[in-house]
Amino acid sequence: MFTQIIQSVTDWYMGNMNYGTITLLMAIESSFIPFPSEIVVPPAAYKAACGDLNIYLVVLFSTMGALIGAIFNYYFALFLGRKLVYQFAGTKLAHLLLINTTGVEKAELYFRKHGNISTFIGRLVPAIRQLISLPAGLARMNMRDFLIYTTLGAGIWNIILAILGYFLYSQKELLAQYYHQISIACVVLGGLVVAYLLYKAFQDKPVATNSKM
Repeated sequence: MFTQIIQSVTDWYMGNMNYGTITLLMAIESSFIPFPSEIVVPPAAYKAACGDLNIYLVVLFSTMGALIGAIFNYYFALFLGRKLVYQFAGTKLAHLLLINTTGVEKAELYFRKHGNISTFIGRLVPAIRQLISLPAGLARMNMRDFLIYTTLGAGIWNIILAILGYFLYSQKELLAQYYHQISIACVVLGGLVVAYLLYKAFQDKPVATNSKM
C-alpha cells in the first residue's frame, strides 16, 4: 500500500513539477514521512537539463524544502518533549514511518556530545536524514547552528542528486547504480566520522579538580 502511495505521488509530481512542488515534496522527505529524495531532485534536474527548469533553482528550492521539513521535526521534538517522542517511536505508525525507539535513542545519545557534526553528517546518510532533526530539538540545539549545518548537509546532498539527474536521468539504470554507490559512500563516510568521534570520546579523560572544604 505504501508503495502505491509513493507511486501515485510520483505520478502527480511528474505531471505537476515546478519549484513549489519540489519544495513541498522535499519538505515531506525531510520530515519523518519516508518519501525518497531521489525521486524528487533527479527528475527536476533532468527537466533543467532539458531547459524546462533552472538547475540552480532546483538545488535552492529542494534545499529550502529540506530545511522546512527539518525545522518541523526540530519543533516537533522540542514542544512535544522526550517522553512523547519516545512513546510515538514505539507505535506501529512510527514503525511504518521507519522510526523506532532504538533509532531515536541512539541518535539522541550520540547527539548530546556531537550536535553540529551529527547534524551535518546525518543529512548525508540514508535512513538517518529524517531522524537527525529530532534529537536536535530534544537537545535544544542552538537554532543558528542547526540551520547552518542542516542547510550545508542538505545542500550537498541535493547537489549530488542534481548532478546525477542532470547528466544521467535519461539513463535510469546508470542513475540507480551511481545513486547506490554514492549512498554506500555516504554511509561509510558517516561511519568513519562516528568511529573517530567515539574514539576521541573514549580517549578524553576527565580533568581532576581540587575542591576546597
